[in-house]
Amino acid sequence: MRRQVRANYGASLSPDATAFAHLVDDGGFPRAVQRFLLGWRASSSRDVELPVEGPVTRVMHSADGHWLACQVAPDGSDRFQIWVVTTDPDDRDARRIDSWPMDQPDGSAELIGWDGTQVAAILTGEDGVGSSCLIDPADGATIVLDRRTAGRLVDAWAGAALVRVGPRGYRDLIMLRGLTETALLPYDPGSTTDLGFILDDHSPRRLRSGPMGESFTLYHPAKDYGLNSTEGYVRALIRSDNGGSHARLIEVTTTAEGVSYHVVAEKPGFDLDEFVVSDDMSTVALLWNVNGCSELQILEYADNTLSEPIPLPGLVATELTISAGGSMVAMTVESPSLPPTVELVDPRSREWQRVDREPSEGPLTADPTLEVVVARDGMELTGWLYRPPAPVEPVGAMIFLHGGPEGQSRPGYNEYYPALLAAGITVFTPNVRGSGGFGRAFMHADDKELRFAAIDDVADCVRYLIEHEAVPADRVACCGWSYGGYLTQAALTFHPELFAAGISICGMSDLNTWYRNTEPWIAAAAYPKYGHPIGDRDLLERLSPLLRAPALTAPLLLVHGGNDTNVPPSESQQMFDALRALDRTVELLVFDDDGHEIVKRENRAALVNAMTTWLLKAFSAASVL
Repeated sequence: MRRQVRANYGASLSPDATAFAHLVDDGGFPRAVQRFLLGWRASSSRDVELPVEGPVTRVMHSADGHWLACQVAPDGSDRFQIWVVTTDPDDRDARRIDSWPMDQPDGSAELIGWDGTQVAAILTGEDGVGSSCLIDPADGATIVLDRRTAGRLVDAWAGAALVRVGPRGYRDLIMLRGLTETALLPYDPGSTTDLGFILDDHSPRRLRSGPMGESFTLYHPAKDYGLNSTEGYVRALIRSDNGGSHARLIEVTTTAEGVSYHVVAEKPGFDLDEFVVSDDMSTVALLWNVNGCSELQILEYADNTLSEPIPLPGLVATELTISAGGSMVAMTVESPSLPPTVELVDPRSREWQRVDREPSEGPLTADPTLEVVVARDGMELTGWLYRPPAPVEPVGAMIFLHGGPEGQSRPGYNEYYPALLAAGITVFTPNVRGSGGFGRAFMHADDKELRFAAIDDVADCVRYLIEHEAVPADRVACCGWSYGGYLTQAALTFHPELFAAGISICGMSDLNTWYRNTEPWIAAAAYPKYGHPIGDRDLLERLSPLLRAPALTAPLLLVHGGNDTNVPPSESQQMFDALRALDRTVELLVFDDDGHEIVKRENRAALVNAMTTWLLKAFSAASVL
């Protein structure tokens, strides 16, 4: 019998390191829970009760530790709401704080963080214009810091704000101080600057009580949000590949005279995944991406001393959070043999502690091997290969393609692979050109007309499996999610002779119809990646699987969340209708109570069974032929 999956992730440490909140996924939709800490020991959890049905996708403590803000996706949709509760376990009152005008009732609210005691958020309406806001959790009073298309608030503090601007793959950060807007780095087309934290303006950003009981002060000198904030300087730490080939940590300082910047930390040949800064500015925790695995380092910010890497309890780590004094860091850690779990580490002693009394669990696999595929044009691609465990006899292989296309296949936990491997299906998860984590040149290698080469990469992965893993040539399938679903459909129409079956999950079938029906801000951000729906219409048609449907011969399973507004379900429906009219073997599985990510536990279990059954049936038919 298949083991139930339970995952713990998405932690938020309270500033004084005495409380803890995180997400739990063990049935229905993921929910938020709260715990308390006494040193390393975590209390039992209590659910954060919210009067809305849907997954909680983020939870964050306020700067004074009094509030918890939760980002929720009603009914699994891709439009979010923000709810707040106090951290008092006896106070069960929850209130929604993102408010919308009557003419835009269906906007989306994204939780970014906290600016002192106010929620920092982005409110995006039907028109695709994002308003970067500060919201008082007590009464919902809202201050708009910035309003623009393709603008995304990254951090706010004491009258200054960092806002990300630009489309995918061409992003910059600007500093807003009152009515003054400052570009932080020189113009560098194709660079990405997308994450940052404001440090100070003459005084420490925030000083709060720490785990040893230090006195509590919340420093917030510019509550007028702009009247005095243009005086002096503002420092920030940001992640950027501007001026380089890979993402690194850069310090910028803005003054009335201009901007200065310098590189604080870099790892040549590898990207900086994420980082967090303690509120006393003593400690920076950094996660590097090393061929998809994570590497943790601690930077003592006062003297720029970078520690030796701290060994992780799993292959992949994400979602860093840190206490105000830098004495404790928490993160989500996972591996194929470790479902996502929240781990605490003391950055000085390098000791680890798992917070879960009820541990994460689920079906497991052995760690995969990292393989190198040489594409037909000589470009090297990497991928993770999962082989069926002994004594299971291999019956075929499935290539699984990640989303994005800037996503990355990494050796984390995957609840779909164990059932496939147990059935004898080898799984290969390549990072075709356009994937993130390998530097800016690789990420741009599939832009617009170059996308044909990314489709060919999938075909080259098939040939690799046949030549190096002795996979039968008539028993290779392709599967993918989101952009990976599109790429699956494209591979099956451009190289139909290579595939015995396909599974497309929430994928686009026609790039032109997708542009018309997706969220406006998603469409606008995608122009540099796929092409413009007007100027590049012919290119989009040539790249669209729907217009090549007659070439598709492999049985295709189309899967979609009924509430998906990122890639609307019509994308799967129109491919299903076209293949049915051509008398092809095709099925459509729609989860009416879910969205783009398919997050409801029961739906994911059904999807595992559907995938396994579909592939075994296709491989069995190929063996008969």
